[in-house]
Amino acid sequence: MTEQEIVLLDIKDAVATVTLNRPDRHNAFDDVMIARLSALWDELAARDDVGVVVLKGNGKSFSAGADLNWMKRAADYSWEQNHEDALKLAHMLRKLYELPQLMVACVFGAAMGGGMGLVSCCDIVIADKDAKFALSEVKLGLIPATIAPYVLRAMGERHARRYFQTGERFDGETAYKIGFVHELAERPEDVEYILHKILQDVSKNGPKAMRAAKALCLDFGGRDLSEDILKDSANRIAEIRSGDEAKEGLSAFLDKRAAHWAKKG
Repeated sequence: MTEQEIVLLDIKDAVATVTLNRPDRHNAFDDVMIARLSALWDELAARDDVGVVVLKGNGKSFSAGADLNWMKRAADYSWEQNHEDALKLAHMLRKLYELPQLMVACVFGAAMGGGMGLVSCCDIVIADKDAKFALSEVKLGLIPATIAPYVLRAMGERHARRYFQTGERFDGETAYKIGFVHELAERPEDVEYILHKILQDVSKNGPKAMRAAKALCLDFGGRDLSEDILKDSANRIAEIRSGDEAKEGLSAFLDKRAAHWAKKG
């Protein structure tokens, strides 16, 4: 299987679908998949014609985490080699987390360890109620270090303290109750229905405004309420308010018509 076949990319109607494609390995990732994902995030971040990115897994699982063969090789690495290897994963995750487009994860089956890290980097998570989650690194004498910053943000420190240390499995319903999952599907086929509804809704939004809104979360999250942040927020609204997209959006609202970017349906 080539690097391009390990992770598939399909772009249609401003939606890019990225599919992990190692179903025989439950989409476990190794250094090759990490490199492919990292390159894809770079490619998509530079594309103005893509407004939403959907992340899926082929087969029975979203991603079972790290590939066992890759982990076996890493066990014989030096500290320097392990550090370099971990940095590549850390940089790939950060690129995903900071992707300017809306990022939606669709989760079936297992999302374990690093698979949960990928999910944590996404803006919206849709999961089948029977999906299985776990931060099982401690069961192997490891820790979820590179994914920790994103998992902590996604589920909160209180829940992370539990699952980081117990390594226990929990299902989609539990993930929904603790806020890790946004939308819970009662049946597997409902995941696609929920995704379709979300894509319909966001197709009516200003594309530039969506990117600017995500940037607010990335740039302002966790910061103290200072004079600098007040000025920055005022600068941002002044800039976008004076742009063509906002003028069209406000005009369309007042005229009771759809904005030119809104798709019908």
